[in-house]
Amino acid sequence: MMKFCAYRERCHKEIEQKLIEMHMIPEARQEIIYKLITDDFLNEERFAKSFARGKFNIKKWGKVRIKRELKLREISQFNINSALKEISEKDYLQTFHQLAEKRWNFIKEKSIIKKKKKLADYLFYRGWESHLVYEKIHELASSN
Repeated sequence: MMKFCAYRERCHKEIEQKLIEMHMIPEARQEIIYKLITDDFLNEERFAKSFARGKFNIKKWGKVRIKRELKLREISQFNINSALKEISEKDYLQTFHQLAEKRWNFIKEKSIIKKKKKLADYLFYRGWESHLVYEKIHELASSN
């Protein structure tokens, strides 16, 4: 399990699931998780920060999607908030504007209403905040 954790950051839920798949008894699972935590192979805060940075930088996810995915992994609200602070506001907005403009130019739709809907759906799926999405759509639609 140490190799499993050393390969990349893992959350408690992933480790628990892996141990269940290995048919470990509950006492053994608790002991292994305790050992991983004490030897610093398993750290939820470090996992959350790494996850947030990676999903933002590589997949261009917004904070809504990152927060939702961390909650699915049963990460505490404190660690989620800490992880979201890893993303600078300047980089966040810059990435959002680049992503929205690139997608707007990519969508080949004659109807402006359909084009706006496609862009909104795309940005919402990626987890960007609604106020940012609607402001950007209004800005892009009025510039054409």
